[in-house]
Amino acid sequence: MGKVDTLFVKSKVREHIKASDLNTSSGVLDGDTLNGLIIEIIDRACKRAKGNGRKTVKARDL
Repeated sequence: MGKVDTLFVKSKVREHIKASDLNTSSGVLDGDTLNGLIIEIIDRACKRAKGNGRKTVKARDL
């Protein structure tokens, strides 16, 4: 699989962390770790929806 677009809004992640009075390392926003976790969650949800015979991913699949 090739390069995947970032699936989150970097400024929103930074704001959320800032609300906890913490700073954000560039590795959090520019690395592949967070994006990889998001993709993993979505892929599992897709698999679950298909396994249940649905073509719609629902919140309960997450």
